[in-house]
Amino acid sequence: MHHRWAALALVLALGAVAPTPAAGQRAAPPRERRLGTLGQNFPNPFKPDTYIPFTVDDCNGPGGQRLVSLRVYNVLAQLVATPVLHGAGVPVAGVRLSCGSYLAYWDGRMLRGHHQATSGVYVYELVVDGQRSSRKMFVAK
Repeated sequence: MHHRWAALALVLALGAVAPTPAAGQRAAPPRERRLGTLGQNFPNPFKPDTYIPFTVDDCNGPGGQRLVSLRVYNVLAQLVATPVLHGAGVPVAGVRLSCGSYLAYWDGRMLRGHHQATSGVYVYELVVDGQRSSRKMFVAK
């Protein structure tokens, strides 16, 4: 037991020491600017519908817009649905949006039909000017 604590202390001590780049090594490239932020859907898990918050960022001044799409996929990476902008009813599929916060709505229905999505894990993906981010959501019956 005493050896486990000593090993843990050693691991924590080594983790606290931040490595510094050696002479001649390059620093990591700068991170890419985030053009959009995808929030966690709510409620989660849900039945039969859910809301998905997202933001569009860095529009390069007033009047700037970004090309935005939001899609829902099943675990087989098959397109299941395209949520709509809450309040506007416009599908979030290749729409131009100004910088700001938005809320999308998915009624839980499958694309090309009136069937409700089955229970399970789904992935929703936000694409803002080609930059992608995704999260998981759960449908419960």
